[in-house]
Amino acid sequence: MKNLGILLSGRGSNFEAIAKNVASGEIRDARISAVLSNKADAGGLAIARQLGLNAIVIPSKGKQREEHDREVVAALRQAKVDLVCLAGYMRLLSPWFVQQFPRRILNIHPSLLPAFPGLEAQEQAFAYGVKIAGCTVHFVDEELDHGPIIVQKAIQVLDKGDERTLAARILEQEHIAYSEAINIVLAGNFEIVGRKMVMTLAAEKGPLP
Repeated sequence: MKNLGILLSGRGSNFEAIAKNVASGEIRDARISAVLSNKADAGGLAIARQLGLNAIVIPSKGKQREEHDREVVAALRQAKVDLVCLAGYMRLLSPWFVQQFPRRILNIHPSLLPAFPGLEAQEQAFAYGVKIAGCTVHFVDEELDHGPIIVQKAIQVLDKGDERTLAARILEQEHIAYSEAINIVLAGNFEIVGRKMVMTLAAEKGPLP
């Protein structure tokens, strides 16, 4: 059984989808051991408490990034977290944080990376006039929205839609993609070659250590 640590700053929509899939067994052999936010009023924390999960607040206001990151990492280690999942966590992780969990931090981004990194990706895509949009689950490295891609989901951009309807349709795919990616990483049947995730036979690669 592997321990998931969820980091969030807002409503926790992706966290809620992950929690549902952990409870149903769709995410296999895993449990959520910590839900942590830098904002005490984050909606995701209220959901975590309702579910009886370990909800932790570590305020970031007024702190240097690495100072805050060290507090967060200490809490994740205390909860024995194996895999960190960023779910609307509005903080850039310091290189030091990333180094504490190599290939053990996942993030979801509402675009088909490398297109439209950063904030307001859906609005960027809509304004650019793309015909296909979507979401990406990737490993976190020291650069913004940059690590190796694990799962992507694509949708057609509808002529009659707007930024809000596009964002809502992408969010539906995010809820599917994140759980798929967690299962892939926990199973461990892959290797990273350059920037590419290459799937391997189960006999060749064991589960997440």
